[in-house]
Amino acid sequence: MQTAHLQTIGDILHARGLVKQSDLAQAARLQAEAGGLLGQALLRIGAVSEEDLLIAQSEQLGLPIMSADKVSIDPDDYTRAMTALGLNSRWLTARQCAIWQETDNAPIHMLAQDILSPELREQIERRCYKAGVELRDFVASNQTVEKALFHIREENPADADGLSDDDAVRLKEMAEEAPVIDFVNRVFSTALREDASDIHIEPFEHKFQVRYRIDGVLHTKQTDPKSNFDAVASRIKLLSGMDIAERRLPQDGRQTIRFAGQDIDLRVSALPGSWGESLVMRLLKKETELPDLEAIGLEGHAKKTLQELLSRPNGVVLVTGPTGSGKSTTLYRGLRGLNNGVRKIITIEDPVEYDMDGIIQIQTNASIDYTFAKGLRAILRQDPDIIMVGEIRDGETATIAAQAALTGHLVLSTLHTNSALAAVARLVDIGLEPYMVISAVQGLVAQRLVRRLCPKCSVPVAKPEGEDMIWDMIKNGAIIDPQIKGKNNWRESQGCTDCSQTGFSGRIAIFETVKMDNALSEAILEGASLQKLLDVARGQGFITLLEDGILKARSGVTTLSEVFRVCGTHTSTLDLSPDIETGNTQNA
Repeated sequence: MQTAHLQTIGDILHARGLVKQSDLAQAARLQAEAGGLLGQALLRIGAVSEEDLLIAQSEQLGLPIMSADKVSIDPDDYTRAMTALGLNSRWLTARQCAIWQETDNAPIHMLAQDILSPELREQIERRCYKAGVELRDFVASNQTVEKALFHIREENPADADGLSDDDAVRLKEMAEEAPVIDFVNRVFSTALREDASDIHIEPFEHKFQVRYRIDGVLHTKQTDPKSNFDAVASRIKLLSGMDIAERRLPQDGRQTIRFAGQDIDLRVSALPGSWGESLVMRLLKKETELPDLEAIGLEGHAKKTLQELLSRPNGVVLVTGPTGSGKSTTLYRGLRGLNNGVRKIITIEDPVEYDMDGIIQIQTNASIDYTFAKGLRAILRQDPDIIMVGEIRDGETATIAAQAALTGHLVLSTLHTNSALAAVARLVDIGLEPYMVISAVQGLVAQRLVRRLCPKCSVPVAKPEGEDMIWDMIKNGAIIDPQIKGKNNWRESQGCTDCSQTGFSGRIAIFETVKMDNALSEAILEGASLQKLLDVARGQGFITLLEDGILKARSGVTTLSEVFRVCGTHTSTLDLSPDIETGNTQNA
């Protein structure tokens, strides 16, 4: 490899419009203070994504890129290479370098975070020449290098420096070391590249793993030695304003960070476990573009009903579903349509998830007892036309929201229930009288998120798995036939590089919507069962979440198995439990 007269990495990135001169100047200052490479400094300040940096490095050095799936996972390959070159794992890991050899006398593969290190190259090249083997070196992401290093590190619990819970100074020092900063930055970079909503870092006896929730499903992407966990956990807690020395009690933290040119709200939960703290981070992009109603998945009867509800001058409109079902996205989309410049719109949320021009947005603060109920009382003195309450959690908030609706305000909010109609029982359960429910509530919406089939690799299928189950449920009266005109377009997933072999790309919502009309109001006052409310709602053209999911599967948007995974194999409206909270933490 020729290293003379190389174009600098900064010049390449700047020429491509990926970094600004101010970014380069800031990175240069960091490089002067902490040492290391300019590219790594750009990563640390969040000026560039690792993917863009890797492509630029490949162009600069004329080396191919090694992808993570091409890295050997056989520890014997690493031992073979170290034996052939007379090197040990301690020397290699100190230089963040991994080498492997698949068979005797085969080429030595080499990855390193600083592939141009003179000391490293001189030693490896000289030893390869002496051993009579070819050297093949590559540029690779830091995560790929870490994957390779995992197979050569010596697990030695004593190397963790014997940290105690009270050693806050040492923990902070570890959190500010360059390799730890780089590791955490790589985790964020991967999450953004994969469009993950949550990052899970989970410790076990001899290792810890990094998992990402992508399209609502967790995927394990990385496994590392347990000896590195304390430093990584401390870095994340430091970023989110948590007590890094406290490892015995649960903690919550949040912070706004800038990474790869994007402002991101970071919400962190730390939960002590048998082998250390389980860390879960939710990433909320400040500049996320809101999809329109059709892109969300709202169509037909559901779309018509919601548009009618949002056009009313007053009343309560509730969107229900578990955490991560996209309720907030639906409400924000509705608010954007209502924000015409002549209405006063105020929201109270925990936290504010989308910044919207022309709307007053307020965040609750539990530390000073500033709750939804207290905030809502204050909002009513601000002469609003439309109010959005992030969530109705208790009877006090529900009562104030109902009173606001009865005094001429349109109130939008969310509720955790299994279905739209189950919200009625939930409101009564937390303290609203049935007459107040029918007077204040104008409409109810429930939604879930199902994964979309990847448009690049999905294929038609004549008879999908689960079709017979649909006909059995129709015959048994569990669901109605939601067949639409036109032929079926059943499809199934295959998996390709575009969708990371999952067969799915993105998500779409399934809905059920119902208006509070006279027939439904009378049924509620009579104390009708959920089944009776369902029968009454059918008169409006109401279809359940499961039925809407079947329609979307029939149109080729998703699969029946995905709909059944999310909804179950029964109509969720018939589930008599009004309150639901799941562990899925993915936002739309």
